[in-house]
Amino acid sequence: MQAVTQTQTDRVYDELLVTLIKAGEAGAAERLAARWQPRLIRVARRLLRDDDQAREAVQEAWTGICRGWHGLSDPAKFPAWAFGILHRKCADRIRHEQRSRARHDSGADPLALPVMAGAEDHAAITQALGMLSPDHRTAAILYFGEGLTLAEIAIATGVPTGTAKSRIFHARQRLKTLLKGD
Repeated sequence: MQAVTQTQTDRVYDELLVTLIKAGEAGAAERLAARWQPRLIRVARRLLRDDDQAREAVQEAWTGICRGWHGLSDPAKFPAWAFGILHRKCADRIRHEQRSRARHDSGADPLALPVMAGAEDHAAITQALGMLSPDHRTAAILYFGEGLTLAEIAIATGVPTGTAKSRIFHARQRLKTLLKGD
């Protein structure tokens, strides 16, 4: 899995945009949204494995982000805070889907993933991620895919840092097993 990390310059620019938003700068919110929309969509797609659900979750997350950024005391915490809001929106959708599936008992395999065009490695990783528990999948995506630190993952998922570390460890071990074919 190719890690996508923000450079220090990107993080500082995001902090500046959040500071400008809080100061009432008109275009800062649009610039921040343009920078963050692709990342939020990418994570939501990986968590929900459905494009429409992902877009709706991201839209709901942006509503929460826009309502709450004036209460964000430290602009440096924006990545973890934004991913935390997105995580909660995705978790709500997963729970709703599980309840709906249980009510209708459709018999569909909840781990079945759509076959995606692309490299075999990408497909194997996507399928392996789909076989992780939602908590482990979220931790793995945020750590390996988005380059968040353990502390940021803990904030985003609302768990202690030790729990985030444990989830990443177990996700890594499970992914190794799944990708080796053991």
